[in-house]
Amino acid sequence: MGLKALLSKPFAAFTVSRINKWKNNPLKTQQEVFEKLIKTAQHTGFGKDHQFGQIKNYADFKRNVPVCDYEDLKPYIDRVVNGEADVLWVGKPLYFAKTSGTTSGIKYIPLSKESMPEHIKAARNAILTYIHETGKTGFVNGKMIFLQGSPTLSLKHGVNVGRLSGIVAHHVPAYLQKNRLPSYNTNCIEDWEQKVDAIVDETIHENMTLISGIPPWVQMYFDKLASKSGGKKIADIFKNFSLFIYGGVNFEPYRAKIEQSIGKKIDSIETYPASEGFIAYQDVQDDKGLLLLVNAGIFYEFIPADEYYNENPSRLSLAEIELNQNYALIMNTNAGLWGYSIGDTVKFVSKNPYKIVVTGRIKHFISAFGEHVIGEEVEQALLTVANEEGVEITEFTVAPQVNPAQGQLPYHEWFIEFSKHPKNIANFSQKVDQALQEKNIYYFDLIKGNILQPLIIRTLQKEAFVNYMKAEGKLGGQNKVPRLSNDRKMANALEKFIV
Repeated sequence: MGLKALLSKPFAAFTVSRINKWKNNPLKTQQEVFEKLIKTAQHTGFGKDHQFGQIKNYADFKRNVPVCDYEDLKPYIDRVVNGEADVLWVGKPLYFAKTSGTTSGIKYIPLSKESMPEHIKAARNAILTYIHETGKTGFVNGKMIFLQGSPTLSLKHGVNVGRLSGIVAHHVPAYLQKNRLPSYNTNCIEDWEQKVDAIVDETIHENMTLISGIPPWVQMYFDKLASKSGGKKIADIFKNFSLFIYGGVNFEPYRAKIEQSIGKKIDSIETYPASEGFIAYQDVQDDKGLLLLVNAGIFYEFIPADEYYNENPSRLSLAEIELNQNYALIMNTNAGLWGYSIGDTVKFVSKNPYKIVVTGRIKHFISAFGEHVIGEEVEQALLTVANEEGVEITEFTVAPQVNPAQGQLPYHEWFIEFSKHPKNIANFSQKVDQALQEKNIYYFDLIKGNILQPLIIRTLQKEAFVNYMKAEGKLGGQNKVPRLSNDRKMANALEKFIV
């Protein structure tokens, strides 16, 4: 056992003891975070405009601070981007994390000197918690790869700007730098396919023990490794590969193919990082719930998902949530995001401690006919049947077809790239449709009432989604394929890939 592996166990035990202090007192911890956020920001532009000095409790906060998205907060963010200090948070940000927007184009999410360390600490603690639980430290002395965006930064009025994963690359602890791959120059390659090719060349003969990234892009890396090695399994290429860390999307649609590519079962850690803050991570191997980080400079709020678009939706603190209900996640952060709707929906699976699963995106749904089908429902319907039938999915998305051929009823159109095809696509489609009806009563009523016909699956060519994302300029990095659309923009672009 190497020195790093030897030292990691007592360090992990110490870290977990500190985690347990807030983990076992979550509501008190959230109250302390709330009070600190309000006190610190009361003299900022936003704090003055929203009378932070008069806020004594959460009820006051809800009266003074509206729920908002990026567009609502943009006038304040524009002032920050243009170099003004003390607008949303004290001083100026350390960084802007640049992300793609929809209506707003590029979004600039501020990262402060208080918030940036929380990203690094959470990623570190996820690994240390794993070490403490399992006692496994062998991966610590091997090579580790983090598939991420370019660390190249630009300057905007004296503030560094880059992708979150690229910014994080500048904060990797010194004790991990020698273990870390790819090299800086390779990491700076902007073209994702060229970058993955270069990463394969750098890593294929190394002792890789830990691999981390968003599942579809990790799968691309695995595919290229297999191709370069003559079809070998990842476990045969990297004999000591033992820990896979992932986040950004639901892993279940990718699990079968990734496990097949690896060729053996290995441990994994799911994480829930976002540009706005590091929200949760898996702290127990046999528990899919993610531990909500209640002490990470974020005060959380929750809106019942089915009320989100109401004029006056319920707005709940952590103390008020219920298990197994879908909530839109609202964040108030130590980088100056206030009442900020991140766009994700979550469901609590435990209150002791508070643990969540990510269920989808509040704007990614299909309700062309009032059915309000969400990501969790389509994923579960598809994967349940796929697992029963031995079918493997590479990627998929769903959109409504409201203008079908003459004489046909409207329907949900599923675009699926299979890595292992169904024996009978008609039977497979019928079973998936039935599974979706069982999960969504509104969809069931529309089918039974002959408002909709059962779903139709379009089988796509190999690498259809890779080619689509490439054409959109969204290949690799933190980009993800939307599971659901309420319009036909993506569906129309995918039609040319139908087999």
